Amino acid sequence: MSSSPAPHPVDEILPAPKLLAYGLQHIAAMYAGVVAPPLIIGTAVGLSGGELTLLIGAALLTSGLATLLQTLGFWRVGSRLPFVNGISFAGVAPMLSIVKQSHPGQALPAIYGALLIAGAAAFLAAPWFSRFNRFFPPVVSGTVITLIGLSLFPVAAGWAQGGNPAAADFGSASNIALAGVTLAVVLLLNRFLRGFLGSISILLGLAAGTLLAIPLGKSDFSTLGKVPVFSMPSPFHFGAPTFQLGAIISMLIVMLVSMTESTADLLALGEIVERPADARTIEGGLRADGAATVLAAVLNGFAATAFAQNIGLIALTKVRSRYVVATSGAILILLGLFPVAGALVSVVPQPVLGGAGLALFGTVTASGVRTLTAARLDESGNLLTVAVALGFGVLPIAAPGFYAHFPSLVQTVMNSGISAGCLVAVALNIFFNQLGRRAPMPEGEAAAS
Repeated sequence: MSSSPAPHPVDEILPAPKLLAYGLQHIAAMYAGVVAPPLIIGTAVGLSGGELTLLIGAALLTSGLATLLQTLGFWRVGSRLPFVNGISFAGVAPMLSIVKQSHPGQALPAIYGALLIAGAAAFLAAPWFSRFNRFFPPVVSGTVITLIGLSLFPVAAGWAQGGNPAAADFGSASNIALAGVTLAVVLLLNRFLRGFLGSISILLGLAAGTLLAIPLGKSDFSTLGKVPVFSMPSPFHFGAPTFQLGAIISMLIVMLVSMTESTADLLALGEIVERPADARTIEGGLRADGAATVLAAVLNGFAATAFAQNIGLIALTKVRSRYVVATSGAILILLGLFPVAGALVSVVPQPVLGGAGLALFGTVTASGVRTLTAARLDESGNLLTVAVALGFGVLPIAAPGFYAHFPSLVQTVMNSGISAGCLVAVALNIFFNQLGRRAPMPEGEAAAS
């Protein structure tokens, strides 16, 4: 009898210990990115310590639910790829603007009302938006993947310096040295360990860096005693949603930016796991983003989008199973319901995350460069497409205030290097390679002619 074919690595179900270890590694890579937006918004709103803990817990919970929607899916919702979803940073600036324009106690209801509309709109627009994948040949997707990595380097640099620019030791030699030692440990483990241990070199490096930080006084365990053990979120905890036109327009723009980034990330992830993302995959992924954003608005979370740093982790470890990422989604849900467990993850010092982040984000950049090798850069049009798109993508990193005097709509789109570079690459690819060109004749007809 012939044995059934082996499943694609994306659909492989690993043993439980490996699922847990790999899942924790994904949590370590994304945790800071999930908790930062609610921390920023909650502080701006003036929430108490208890309410801020609730807001962060809701962010973790809804990120976990969004990740499960992406990896496991149902009906035509979810990409069914190892696609990690978290809280979109693209919404932070517009939400801070809503906070400034709202009366006390009315900001979060206005934000959640706008997110309900924006999430539903993204869900309905997914089939139309997914058809854009034909505008992402290697010259575009390679540029975007490269920009994903480049745009994350400032995050790693901020972590390596200490994470908090207001802290007295931000950028200190000890912080940067700790990041460097963590990076060195990750590289050594990746070089000399094999098999399972080699594939969790990032997690082992984070653990080693955290232990090294203890005698330096940079591992803070005091938060463990200040958080509740269990907390169940209540729908619309901060008040019934309100619907303000300005807030709704802002969140619709945020979702458009997030859908653009998610499309680019899905294409990048498809290349890395060797299961190219077709229109249906992208449609399912964008539907999951929209559905998760609606759910987040109900449960006091924020807009859901792809986490590019986890794509770097997959590229580095070569572990492609979507069930690993589903496990990380389940862990996120537990962290949201049990804040004391989430606090355990948060004890990893920022410089330690920064050291590991350099390896993770650099791997994404290298994956983009590898994709560009198939982009026929010997053609001047393709070369200019990459050059100009990379320029627009790096502008927000090199000159953060470049668009400061532009309308808020332009700032929202162009201050995201990934979105700016993606839009420019798509437009230039159409200009150089599609406008005025006839579609290639089918081979049979060409032979007949």
